[in-house]
Amino acid sequence: MLLSYRPVAIALAVALVASGGYAYAQFGPGGFGRGGFDQLQGLRGEQGDPPEFPPEAFPDANFTACRILYTSVRREANGAGWRTDYPWGERHLMLRLSELTRTRVSWQAPTIPHAWLVRLTDEELFNCPYLVASDVGTIGLSMEEAERLREYLEKGGFLWVDDFWGDAAWSQWSQEFGKAMPPSEFPIEDVPITDPIFHTMFEIKKVPQVTSIRFWRATGGRSTSERGAESAVPHFRGIRDKKGRLIAVMTHNTDVADSWEREGEDPEFFYQFSPDGYALGINVLLYAMTH
Repeated sequence: MLLSYRPVAIALAVALVASGGYAYAQFGPGGFGRGGFDQLQGLRGEQGDPPEFPPEAFPDANFTACRILYTSVRREANGAGWRTDYPWGERHLMLRLSELTRTRVSWQAPTIPHAWLVRLTDEELFNCPYLVASDVGTIGLSMEEAERLREYLEKGGFLWVDDFWGDAAWSQWSQEFGKAMPPSEFPIEDVPITDPIFHTMFEIKKVPQVTSIRFWRATGGRSTSERGAESAVPHFRGIRDKKGRLIAVMTHNTDVADSWEREGEDPEFFYQFSPDGYALGINVLLYAMTH
């Protein structure tokens, strides 16, 4: 277990299992179209759910998550581009954040938090306190998108990218991200386990390696490294602003969001990954809100 305070870990696991009725299959469809997005209405999340596009003004000022709608320029095994882990990764994490902290989250309906889908060129981007993307080893950014991402981060936004594996995926992501945040100004670092982000609520002892539930089932739970020896070590990396605060974090060689998205599908998968995944997720969100 990553949680050094074992009673808290047990309480977290019990609370999550007891509320298993929140599993993704029980949620209804959501999402709102608007001008400028009409051509995108055929888009679907990883499990076939319609996307939720933000209105020009968010419905409230409560905490919410926004997913980047990006263009994939290469393929990754088992990847789904921007759709990966959307929208249930975000929704389940927001739900647990509301249960385990006093944070007010923004709700689409009872028990269903908003999970907005935005392009980096949309004005609504700047209403997003927290931005997420998965499978970013396939991403391609135009210069306009890169400039907007830099503007977003420099204005106080926070980015977490997750679920990309191996050397080629890292090379693609770091190259494209470097268009927005040049490494000469914003070097990417491996964040030490002593950093405050690992201690905001739960005590994280190591970066969890979470595999997708599909890989976990295919290997009978025997392996968590989706690219074998190449991805054996999970990394938690990031960049900092001029004051030393993390403004973007990157979980490489791990699929933390699957521990949220798939929490209700298999008890063994849940117990192996979800308590650690939620501990890290909530720590990151609290850091993003307070730094």
